[in-house]
Amino acid sequence: MNDDRQGGESGGADPWLADGPVRRPTGSGSDPGWERRTIEGLLRSALDEQRRARRWRIFFRLLTLGLIVTILLLARSPDWSATELKGGRHTALIDIHGVIAADQVANAQDVVEGLRKAYRDHQTAGIILRINSPGGSPVQAGIINDEITRLRGLHPDIPVVAVIEDICASGGYYIAVAADTIYADKASMVGSIGVLMNGFGFVGAIKKLGIERRLLVAGEHKGFLDPFTPLSEDDRRRVEAMLESIHRQFIAVVKRGRGDRLADNDELFSGLVWTGEQAIDLGLVDGLASVDKVAREVIHAERIVDYTQRELTFERLADRLGARFLGAIMSARELW
Repeated sequence: MNDDRQGGESGGADPWLADGPVRRPTGSGSDPGWERRTIEGLLRSALDEQRRARRWRIFFRLLTLGLIVTILLLARSPDWSATELKGGRHTALIDIHGVIAADQVANAQDVVEGLRKAYRDHQTAGIILRINSPGGSPVQAGIINDEITRLRGLHPDIPVVAVIEDICASGGYYIAVAADTIYADKASMVGSIGVLMNGFGFVGAIKKLGIERRLLVAGEHKGFLDPFTPLSEDDRRRVEAMLESIHRQFIAVVKRGRGDRLADNDELFSGLVWTGEQAIDLGLVDGLASVDKVAREVIHAERIVDYTQRELTFERLADRLGARFLGAIMSARELW
């Protein structure tokens, strides 16, 4: 029986210990948990090292983001511009591209801010409004026109020149006439001095489809532009009177800006569009020239500095940087 017990114990032995007993460090004979504590110590040291490395990485990332945000804020500040880095006399450029509306790139707030920024720089010799717009909101165009007129009165020694690219129609021309002079390319499209309101009527369509229109209003004329109800002659006259009023305002602004330079032509305010070459004879523009030529030969400051405010682009970039900055802060809090 003793032999069987010994054989069983030998057969159940750990094969990893077959070569002999485990040798423990000196002094560990009375401490059976030394292996576990040693491993835990090594793991703890490795984890601490990883945490320190991550903290330094986060620190440098936060530092880099902070520098980027500071530079962007300085660049966005109205008291800081590229000219402060370059210095010297220059021509200020402000782009007015696309549809003129409050929610578009060509909006009154950004254009006006660019104008004010250009005027604040003492090295500005003149301002070019580079216009490439089919028109848009008469309100937004009117705000820009009024501000150009006001600033020109405050700074009569700084000329404002409108330079037309492909098209300067309707609200675009409303802005251009506030400048001292207007230049265009011979193939530019200029004019469209008029006002319009358009839409569609689906009265016949829903009748054919057997659809009943249910329009509930409080106010006799509240639904007068509804496309699914007939347009009465009374409503038509009201809309046309409103458009005529805005048209008169437009004509008055053009006459105030262009004065005696306008030709005596019955079609001038009919909404027609002319080429830049034709517009010279009508007095709508003063000559043919590009931005570079105007800076060089009219303003006499060949170096051009862009003062265009690009608010939408900056906001998207700032939001993206802000989100990353917040994420980095949250990660740092978790580690610390």
